[in-house]
Amino acid sequence: MKLANIAAATGISAVALAGAVLAQSASGNIAKATFNDDGSVNAPSDYRRWVFIGSPLTPNALNDGEAPFPEFHNVYVEPSAFDHFAETGEWADGTQIAKELVMVREGDNCTEEDGACFEISGNGYFQGEFAGLELTVKDTKRFSGEPGGWVYFSFGHGGEPYAKTAEAFPAESCNACHEANADTDFVFTQFYPVLRAVQGN
Repeated sequence: MKLANIAAATGISAVALAGAVLAQSASGNIAKATFNDDGSVNAPSDYRRWVFIGSPLTPNALNDGEAPFPEFHNVYVEPSAFDHFAETGEWADGTQIAKELVMVREGDNCTEEDGACFEISGNGYFQGEFAGLELTVKDTKRFSGEPGGWVYFSFGHGGEPYAKTAEAFPAESCNACHEANADTDFVFTQFYPVLRAVQGN
């Protein structure tokens, strides 16, 4: 093999190795959820300091009073998992995504027709009180039998204080929808421009 070819091959190998080391290093530093002996997970205590990625809303007033998810969903990604996603475009083992449910505010300045309220900024939907907390965890070793290794937990749907621990939802109650409709590894990145902007950059 000519010297130039050897140098080129060595350079390619070095780049590939560096990329593999970077991915492995980033994945190995993911802050993971804390589980108990009975398989339940502990509620994260600092999720409101995680990376906020958005707050989708499908209000009852626009869904004939029967929206399956009528609250604001304030969604936060644990920072080390967010950084890994930004660097690699993939969700690492150990990824935690918290979703806090917040009721749509109601009041005398809100209409029954579409649920919108009038404030100084104009007509719109505004957040009311906290209504629940959910956590999504990816762990392909602990949950090897679940699609993608993703599992979903709820710490209550009745406002604060939330439960301190939670059991996993059955896979069919959440994962089937995520598997069929989510853009990136069971996560609805199509609804979050923050994720689309940083993915793999």
